[in-house]
Amino acid sequence: MGSARPRVGIVGLGSIGRTHARVLTQLSDQADVVAVSGGSPALLTELGLHTAVHLSADEVLTHPDVELVAITSPSGAHGPQALTALRAGKAVVVEKPLAVDTATAEEIVRLGEQRGLMVAVIAQRRLEPQNAAVKQLLDSGALGRPLLGETFVHWYRDEAYYAHADWRRSLADGGGSLMNQGLHNLDLLQWFLGPVSTVTGQYATLGSGMDAEDTTVATLRFASGALGTAVTSTATRPGDPARLTIFTSTGVLEITHTEITRWEFDGVRRPEQVSAVAAGSSDPAAIGDAGHLDQWRDILGAWRDGHDPTVTGHDGLRTVQLLCGIYEACQTGHAVTLPEPR
Repeated sequence: MGSARPRVGIVGLGSIGRTHARVLTQLSDQADVVAVSGGSPALLTELGLHTAVHLSADEVLTHPDVELVAITSPSGAHGPQALTALRAGKAVVVEKPLAVDTATAEEIVRLGEQRGLMVAVIAQRRLEPQNAAVKQLLDSGALGRPLLGETFVHWYRDEAYYAHADWRRSLADGGGSLMNQGLHNLDLLQWFLGPVSTVTGQYATLGSGMDAEDTTVATLRFASGALGTAVTSTATRPGDPARLTIFTSTGVLEITHTEITRWEFDGVRRPEQVSAVAAGSSDPAAIGDAGHLDQWRDILGAWRDGHDPTVTGHDGLRTVQLLCGIYEACQTGHAVTLPEPR
């Protein structure tokens, strides 16, 4: 895998890139940030990256001193940059989404496996203690057989948010409410209830004049036979915490952001641990660093010990397949069948 303490390059120092930089600075006993792109020398100093060289994105992706690349650029660049890094012999940690199209996501996973390189995808919500506990109880059968899963992401983003970065207005670049904001809850829903087999959907741009959709409604049929629905929006003022509800043969649970707000299962204790991660329903900067810190600890532990991280490239691919399937259903007006998981 390389050195026990990997030499890391960061591609992109936008808002999420700065989160990765702050986290890696906190974990300086486990990783060394040696190269970064984006931002300014003053920002590097502010983030504590005093010894990192400031390069172009392409130079970071192929730099001989870099072993592990954190890709935190705009979503549409994730896939191509991950492939460039892997071809240069670097392991990758890719911010969500892994890519904005399924073919590129599939190639990333294939190339990582072929070359024996780690591919990790940021899906920090899976590591939150209340979500991990719910997953374990569902998998064990303690909560009965899942029947219906629902998630509602009623968020709000103002014009300043879209004006700050043009890619957020572009559907092709992953700027829509489904791919950019709703991904985490769709990822959780599929993680909890197993793979989705078929989707339908409709989308619209209701709040902002842009190419990307800002509201999507989808129905899901899981391979298990359970059904689901997903609603994502960045046009719904003032912005509410995301909600996920699961109905099973024995009861119902509801998670509002990180809090389990409904738990009706006879004889099964409600998980007591709750993540401290703040909600980004109306302000993306409010999310903070805690979730990324937990996931980077997991990634660096996997690197050090030589095993897969908790969230792998395969996990990221499955989520991209789900989101792209919903977009296809919205565009064609037809139900879309998703690939069976490997």
